[in-house]
Amino acid sequence: MGIIFVVRFALTKYGWPQMIIFPAIMLAAMIIVAHLSLLVPRLSIWVIISIEAGFAAILIWILSFFRDPYRISPVDERLLLAPADGRITDIETVEENGFIGGPALKIGIFLSIFDAHINRAPCSVTVEKITYRPGKYKNAARACSAKVNESNELDLCRTEYPKDRLIVRQISGAIARRIVCGVREGQKLSGGEKFGMIKFGSRTELYFAASGNMKVLVRVGDKVKAGLTPLVKYEMQDTNNGKVQN
Repeated sequence: MGIIFVVRFALTKYGWPQMIIFPAIMLAAMIIVAHLSLLVPRLSIWVIISIEAGFAAILIWILSFFRDPYRISPVDERLLLAPADGRITDIETVEENGFIGGPALKIGIFLSIFDAHINRAPCSVTVEKITYRPGKYKNAARACSAKVNESNELDLCRTEYPKDRLIVRQISGAIARRIVCGVREGQKLSGGEKFGMIKFGSRTELYFAASGNMKVLVRVGDKVKAGLTPLVKYEMQDTNNGKVQN
């Protein structure tokens, strides 16, 4: 009996029109280079092959950047899932006197140009407000970039107990030039549901009220996957026996 492997490689709808324009440019360049051997007879075939291989690698990278990996998020309302793929760069307590209204724990995630860039909801939420802020394009690996870079902030309310307020902030980087947010105010999202992306390297931050009824499950330097990796776990109080559920 044979074994059939099925590879699912989907591209995100958020990638248009870049997925048409950039590949078209690369293919045109490859065609031009292929004809150089006719225009310049003395040009080494290995030079042509090397140039073509370089363009092919760029084309593959462009398409892979807009990949939309299929994921099944864990169904557990005690968890706050990573809103982005990437590496944890900072975990700290900050004052967030606006939407959250007091001390908040911030978890910053840096997305390199090799990470999938789809943003996902950390849990089941309602989108209360969306605020876009223009800004600069500093290196998104640094936490200070959040203060000056272009950003898009989603104020979220958990739909399950405890109905805490959360903030997910999409932040552009030195290469990123476009933040995409595909949801509207008042819309409900389930945990792990896609809501946008940031194109070509960026940063995503998750803010939530700092309290003693939750446990941070990651450390600085950890690699995380959007909609899969738990960042935080609530310790729920069992009203029947007064015990904490882990």
